[in-house]
Amino acid sequence: MTDANIIEIFCILDEFCKYFAPELKKHTLDICGKRRRNRPCLMSDSEVMTILVLFHILRHRDLKSFYLGYVCNHMRKEFPHRLSYNRFVERQAKVGLHLLLFLQTCALGKCTGISIIDSTPLKSCNIKRAHSHRTMKGWA
Repeated sequence: MTDANIIEIFCILDEFCKYFAPELKKHTLDICGKRRRNRPCLMSDSEVMTILVLFHILRHRDLKSFYLGYVCNHMRKEFPHRLSYNRFVERQAKVGLHLLLFLQTCALGKCTGISIIDSTPLKSCNIKRAHSHRTMKGWA
């Protein structure tokens, strides 16, 4: 992944955030009586989204080792105002809606007919007790 590719991804995400953030603010409900901080974060929403996109493009196994090992050590000049990992995870939850809408509206390609499905089994209960559980009735 070259610097030009990272900058291109960041610019696309930043343009989307500049349009989407005011629209989202107009349509969200405000909780009365709750005080909120209006201080901006060191890392912008588009930077957090860029790191999340890079995590999936570069195919790392877990976010923690990618962020602490790769982003914090090897991408210092691309992301000069890095957050701690815990704060990054908090910010990740806040930009999740932005990233979801970006992927749905701007980055969703045409379906080729080939789909990959994760076949990880979901264990809900012991198979001997499957008949007594109601949550998975009809499945187990």
